[in-house]
Amino acid sequence: MRVYLDNNGTTKMDAEVLEVMMPFLTEEYGNAFSMHLFGKETGLAVSESREKIANLLKVKPEEIIFTASGTEGDNIAVRGVVKAYKNRGNHIITSAIEHPAIRNTYKDLALDGMEVTFIPVDKNGIVDVEQLKAAIRPETILISVMHANNEVGSIEPIKEIGEIAKKNRILLHVDAVQTVGKIPVYPKELGADLLTFSGHKFHGPKGIGGLYIRQGVRVARTVTGGGQEKKLRPGTTNTPAVVGMAKALEMACESMEVEMIRESQLRDYFESEILKRIPEIVINAKNVERLPGTSSITFKYLEGESILLSLSYLGIAVSSGSACSSDELQASHVLLAMGIEPEFAHGTIRFSLGKYNTKEEIDYTIEQVVKVVEKLRILSPLWNEYTK
Repeated sequence: MRVYLDNNGTTKMDAEVLEVMMPFLTEEYGNAFSMHLFGKETGLAVSESREKIANLLKVKPEEIIFTASGTEGDNIAVRGVVKAYKNRGNHIITSAIEHPAIRNTYKDLALDGMEVTFIPVDKNGIVDVEQLKAAIRPETILISVMHANNEVGSIEPIKEIGEIAKKNRILLHVDAVQTVGKIPVYPKELGADLLTFSGHKFHGPKGIGGLYIRQGVRVARTVTGGGQEKKLRPGTTNTPAVVGMAKALEMACESMEVEMIRESQLRDYFESEILKRIPEIVINAKNVERLPGTSSITFKYLEGESILLSLSYLGIAVSSGSACSSDELQASHVLLAMGIEPEFAHGTIRFSLGKYNTKEEIDYTIEQVVKVVEKLRILSPLWNEYTK
């Protein structure tokens, strides 16, 4: 059996999404910004897709720009705001558990002279709001906090942070790559001035994302070129992917209420069985609101890579951290920020479920995880030292 449990990394594209994309990959191939007939046809498709996505997020079409990825959207938002508001201040705030797209961008900006504050989180990965308040200065221009963490799934108190930002006349950027298409996300209700999302996280195509920019917010160019996407993301429009992402988000929103319940129940069943059958494990962020399909489990006295490779050999795909940094063997900065000891952080596996996972697959995964952990612990000097 082959079981895919890395849906926080990327998802299988829906057949219906590919179907709506196909005409724009074959017959309707004009440049969406050209004035001729071919361009008008594809340009209309892009406009309709922008409007569809805007309606689903309850924002205006002109507040949505298309990007090539969540990472690019994060960079446009953060770097663009810093450049546009540099005369107002040089201090920016983020959390200690952000995706590398934000974390490394902030570090890069620090090298360019920006003052950066990383706010700590509690043991469940929730941002310390009081410390965030205390970190605000007169020269603070931007706060960037993810909606839900990609590794452990904890959902952040974005509305509360949005109120704090608004009260202090600070812009709030939200990396919602892990939440758009999975749980209800409405930028205006969250208090977000900018919000990033990515199509391949909700069964759309790869290579396409979006950035919401509230009307009135200034974002400076970080890439120069043509006039596409309000000159913020120049380059020929990826019409097939735009159309596909709009369709994928529409489908995700239509089934969201039912799917959230189904995935939560499947995840809770998985965790309860694993807890019953394997000693010395920790379900991370279990006591707070999480993404429905995310389960981060620390298997003490083991290396996560050994578990991952053993499960992969058995046909089960999981992750030992963010897909964007899975080639790094360092302990996850997210888990370390949550206070998990480095030796245990290395033994953490993320199981992320999606719409195509079945109970049969979860049952198979439970059986194999139990066997793999038992086998690896027999070989583990740390486990043998603990149990002797």
